[in-house]
Amino acid sequence: MTLAGHCVLVISVSCSPDGQRIVTGSEDFTAKVWDAQTERELSALIGHDDLVISVAWSPDGKEILTGSLDNRVKVWDAQTDQAIFTLIGHDHWIGSVSWVSEDKRIATAGEDGLVQIHTTDIDELLQIAESRVTRQLTSEEREIVWGED
Repeated sequence: MTLAGHCVLVISVSCSPDGQRIVTGSEDFTAKVWDAQTERELSALIGHDDLVISVAWSPDGKEILTGSLDNRVKVWDAQTDQAIFTLIGHDHWIGSVSWVSEDKRIATAGEDGLVQIHTTDIDELLQIAESRVTRQLTSEEREIVWGED
């Protein structure tokens, strides 16, 4: 099997939990998703501003992580190929990304010498945000955050 599609060095690779797809990270600033059976390129994940150093599938196969020399980690929807969100916090490039079991946490390791654990659980994120708010949210802010009127 040979996956040909990146025009420069492929730096990282990860297989989906079901073994049907493969994601690769490259010096061309992209990650690519491949069909493991047909060896066909299914999509390109475009959005980093530098080399994609590390890639990983979520345990359920629904999301893909990419870590880059642009100091960012992106979480991608594996069905739509759209970036769901970007994690920031490292002062230097991201060397490794991984899901921490199935509890919606992400571990990132950077050249800054730090390992950071991030949550993607919306309820936990809201609890963290609420604990840091020093005033009541306006109705507009509540609508944005919770979809309430």
